[in-house]
Amino acid sequence: MNLILASGSASRKALLTAAGVVFTADPADLDEDRLMADLKARGADAAGVASELAGQKALAVSRRHPGKTVLGGDSIIAFGGEYLSKCASLDEARDLLARLSGHEHLLVSAAALARDGALLWTHASPCRMTLRDLSPEFLGDYLAAEGPAVLSSVGCYHFEGRGAQLFAKVDGDYFSVLGLPLLPVLAQLRKEGLLGS
Repeated sequence: MNLILASGSASRKALLTAAGVVFTADPADLDEDRLMADLKARGADAAGVASELAGQKALAVSRRHPGKTVLGGDSIIAFGGEYLSKCASLDEARDLLARLSGHEHLLVSAAALARDGALLWTHASPCRMTLRDLSPEFLGDYLAAEGPAVLSSVGCYHFEGRGAQLFAKVDGDYFSVLGLPLLPVLAQLRKEGLLGS
């Protein structure tokens, strides 16, 4: 298979692997914070920001792999008029989860395909995520059990595991909550002739 994943995300790798997709990973190196700030200044909504970030990752990596199809992915959170990215420390994670506690936020996971420096396809999948009211004790126990691994997730939750306990309600695609709109990606890979139909 000529698919390159422009991501180091363990979750995206696991989703593709479990679905039987053969790929190699070559993570993109972009200044995501600068790109997000620029897109927000231009009035882009959350789906637009996530799609643009996924597309820029796919484009950047596609230039390093002529003739190969590159899959980029990104997830962002929109909450309180801000677009949130990954936390840098467990203290930041605690602060973020305490802010989100008892509230709904929008999680958007996007995917993009590129080849030879040209964008082929993008897709954004919004999910409405409602955290239950979290006690400081629960937050402390959760972060102690999960450790620095939660810093790899934009919302500091691993929904496929203990992170499910954070939520009162979720409206959206399960795979997108995990970081990749998998079913649309698989459908597009079939259209590109990279998976059997």
